[in-house]
Amino acid sequence: MPKIYGAVTINAERCKGCELCVIACPTKVLQLQPKEVNNKGYHYATVVNAEACIGCASCATVCPDACIEVYKVIEK
Repeated sequence: MPKIYGAVTINAERCKGCELCVIACPTKVLQLQPKEVNNKGYHYATVVNAEACIGCASCATVCPDACIEVYKVIEK
């Protein structure tokens, strides 16, 4: 039976570090970058636990800047 999991991509330059995606993620896949900032000076969201992503897209739904995309990947 194929396994379905998610893959998250984040546009770090558009992210303003509001942390809504981090809070919305049920599997704790995302966190704010603690040391680096983007060109606007914000600590941006980053993927820290990609294997745990279930592809629910909660992070992308709550992102006010639409800088997160979630894809479903099927592993056969």
